[in-house]
Amino acid sequence: MIKGLHHNAYRCRNSEETRQFYEDFLGLPLAEAFPILETKTGNETEALHTFYRLDDGSFLAFFEVPGMPFTFKKQHDFDLHIALEVEMEDLFFLFEKGKAQGIETRGISDHGFIKSIYFRDPNGYVIELSAKIPEKTPAEDVAEREAREALKEWTAAHP
Repeated sequence: MIKGLHHNAYRCRNSEETRQFYEDFLGLPLAEAFPILETKTGNETEALHTFYRLDDGSFLAFFEVPGMPFTFKKQHDFDLHIALEVEMEDLFFLFEKGKAQGIETRGISDHGFIKSIYFRDPNGYVIELSAKIPEKTPAEDVAEREAREALKEWTAAHP
């Protein structure tokens, strides 16, 4: 039924600043951009919709809509973050690159089965880059069983 993720879409303040972060810094190519001048319900609007391609063929997408108010705020990691998978060597490279460019950079966090670093994009969204630790990554069936058990225990303790 569901074959995969096509895209997640977020608002952005400025499409060019967003492109600089996602394409120039992270290396995600700008794959599509088109203006939207009318909504599907026939209302006039002015928006730019941009898409950045990930290696698996899915996209991160953004809408810049100057005439429509939107409250941008710094997100706490628990509230909203975008997690992207990278190789371990890329994790270390981007960690150093972020620090060198003065981008808010946090980590390196060891979560047991992955290591992660965190950035804040120009819109305030938290971007997590995660690299698997192969020897600590359980098989899918084991991970699923452990996840179900953890959820069951949590639900019992927090009715």
